[in-house]
Amino acid sequence: MMRPWRPGSTDCRAGRLGSGRCPTGPRSTRSCIARTSRSSSSGTSTRPASPPVSRSSQFCVHYRRWARTLDVCLRQEHRAGEKLFVDYAGQSLCLTDPQTGARIPVALFVAVLGASNYTYAEATRAADLPSWIGSHVRTFEYLGGVPAALIPDNHKGAVLHPDRYEPDLHPTYLDCATHYGTTILPARVRRPRDKAKVEAGVLVVERWIVAALRHRTFFSLAELNAAIWELLERLNARRFRKLPTSRRALFETLDRPALRPLPATRYVFAEWKRAGVNIDYHVAVDGHYYSVPYQLVHQGVEVRLSATVVEILYRGQRVASHVRSYRPGGFTTDPAHRPKAHQAYLAWTPSRLVRWAETIGPATAGLVAAILASRPHPEQGYRSCLGLLRLGKQYPPARLEAACARALAIRATSYKSVQSILRTGLDQQPVPAPAPLPVRGVVHPNVRGPAYYTGKESADAPGPDC
Repeated sequence: MMRPWRPGSTDCRAGRLGSGRCPTGPRSTRSCIARTSRSSSSGTSTRPASPPVSRSSQFCVHYRRWARTLDVCLRQEHRAGEKLFVDYAGQSLCLTDPQTGARIPVALFVAVLGASNYTYAEATRAADLPSWIGSHVRTFEYLGGVPAALIPDNHKGAVLHPDRYEPDLHPTYLDCATHYGTTILPARVRRPRDKAKVEAGVLVVERWIVAALRHRTFFSLAELNAAIWELLERLNARRFRKLPTSRRALFETLDRPALRPLPATRYVFAEWKRAGVNIDYHVAVDGHYYSVPYQLVHQGVEVRLSATVVEILYRGQRVASHVRSYRPGGFTTDPAHRPKAHQAYLAWTPSRLVRWAETIGPATAGLVAAILASRPHPEQGYRSCLGLLRLGKQYPPARLEAACARALAIRATSYKSVQSILRTGLDQQPVPAPAPLPVRGVVHPNVRGPAYYTGKESADAPGPDC
């Protein structure tokens, strides 16, 4: 069966192969096409008829009509008290510096409930993490309850690493949601229809609040928010265009009864950081060092920083809590975090060492005091005194007392001297009498006394022999 001929094909009615055009020229090509049409109409050809060809403009019309059928939207049904959609408005307002007159832009936070479209808005200095968390806290207090889920976009204060299936939430935002007993369901990246409620709410706030305040001058954030909240009450009380009710009426009947109650305490803003435990069982946080149990040396921990408290967690369990200190280079240590050996070493002070020695006897107490006094720093004598304590466990107290008395008598104020006395049994021998002090002066007629140099020597004093 022969193929139907088309312009640009590799054959023609003449039966010759070519590059798509008849070898006899363009006119011969048109005549060839005409002969093909006449033969087809006369019924002598067995080729099927070619499909109709559309122009490019008509093809684009049909393509756009077909592509329009692909973009369909899911009608979302929102249950009462279930979702709160949050976002920042694109168009915002400005504050005016009263001294310089400079205009300072501010961020406009917007939150919308899914079932009633009840809206909350406020201005903040910036869209940073403290402002983001503070706006959520004030939103919950404005609503008088907590929804079951929060629907933010991929704001840096909400999501650290966006992911379609398991986004990495910001720990501070997650901590705030846990405190209020709600959950976080971020919208997909570049999918504004996932949070269409707040997108429409932002548009309404820009039209009814931002547009109304754009020509007014505000010198403080409190003044600006007061004006925003005044218009916000009118917006929530305004009737819908297609419904015979308002946002406030729907909120009172639908969302308010379904909201979860607020917790007993307000959430306190806290930052989260990761830190490593050093060999001295301390972690460095903002230039200050806080202790953790010594078993966590060289382990990684999480640190929760609030304005007054520092909490340290290991694998989700709190292992240490300290009062926050802003002194750089300082140390905050819980004695219970030290090993037993470190606790025992630090528990020995000079006064405690002397009190222990007095329980053995006065000679032991005198030797301990002499050892501590003979060192430039008292801690240098701690080990010698602790060595005496160990000797008290090896030998009876009477022998240790006698050895210390002998050491004092011979002026051997050291741990090794006492140890040698006990090892050789010298403590059981009588203490030798102290040696007489040597005579400092020599009596001789040639030796002059101090009176000779002061001029008070008597005239009849014998002089030196020549």
